[in-house]
Amino acid sequence: MSSESKTVRFLYGTAMGRAILKGLLRSRADRVAVCFLRSAASRPIIRSYAKRHGVALEQGQRFATFRDFFARARQGVGIDITPEHLIAPCDGWLSVYPIASDSSFLIKGSRYRLGDLLRDEELAEAFHGGDCLIFRLTPADCHHYCYIDDGYQGENHFIPGELHSVQSAACEQFPVYTLNRRCWTLLETERFGPVVQTEIGAFVVGGIVNERENEAFCKGEEMGHFELAGSTIVLLFQKNGIELAAYIRRQLAEGREYRVTQGMCLGGVKENLP
Repeated sequence: MSSESKTVRFLYGTAMGRAILKGLLRSRADRVAVCFLRSAASRPIIRSYAKRHGVALEQGQRFATFRDFFARARQGVGIDITPEHLIAPCDGWLSVYPIASDSSFLIKGSRYRLGDLLRDEELAEAFHGGDCLIFRLTPADCHHYCYIDDGYQGENHFIPGELHSVQSAACEQFPVYTLNRRCWTLLETERFGPVVQTEIGAFVVGGIVNERENEAFCKGEEMGHFELAGSTIVLLFQKNGIELAAYIRRQLAEGREYRVTQGMCLGGVKENLP
C-alpha cells in the first residue's frame, strides 16, 4: 500500500483523521499547495515522487516546477483510428456502472444522481438506462485526455466544489464525485450520440484545463489535462449507445477494474464490436 493510500485511509477512516480533513478543507490549504507546486521550490520533490510512483524519467529530462512535471505530455500516443471503435480518453483504471431509470448509479455504497453531478436535471434524464464509464487516473499516469470520436463540443461547465480524495477509502465515506470541483461538457459524437464527459478534481489541489469549447473535434485530438493532481474522468452514454469488448466485460463482471491506456479500443457501437 502506498504512503498516499495510508494517509487517505487515516483521514477518511478514523475520527481523528476526519477532524483533520475537515480543517484542511476549510483552511483553503489548496491555495498554499498550488503556489508551492507552481514554484521552483517544488523541484526537489519531483524525483522522489517519480520513484515512489514508478514514473520513468528520460535521461537528462528537467522540469522547472512540479507542475511542469505533472502536466507533462506523452509523445507517441497510439490511437485506434477505426471509426466505429470506442477509445479510452486517458490512461487509468476503468469501471462501468449502469445508469438506473431515475438517472442514478451506485458506487461503493454511495448512490449518485446525474442531476447532482451535472446540476442539470433535463440533461441527466436523457441518460437514464445508459452506461457510466469511470476512469480513475493514478499518479503514474499521463494526465492528458483526448476526444473519443469525431463530433462537436459544447460549452465547458465548471462547478466549484471541495477537493476530496477519489481513492476507495474516500468514496466509501462521501459521494465525492458530486462534492468535488469538476467540469462537464456535452459532446455530440458522430457514432455514439450525445456523450457527457466530466473531469473531477482531486485531494487538496485539482486543476482542470479545457481550452476548447463550441467547436468541432476529431477522434484522438487532445481535449485537455489535469494540473497538479489528477483524478477521475466520467463518461455518460445513452441507452444502447455502446457495447464494451467481451474481454473487458468479463473482468469487470468479476468486480475488478480494467487497466486502460489513452487511445486503446474499449468496444464500439453494437454492430461493430472489435
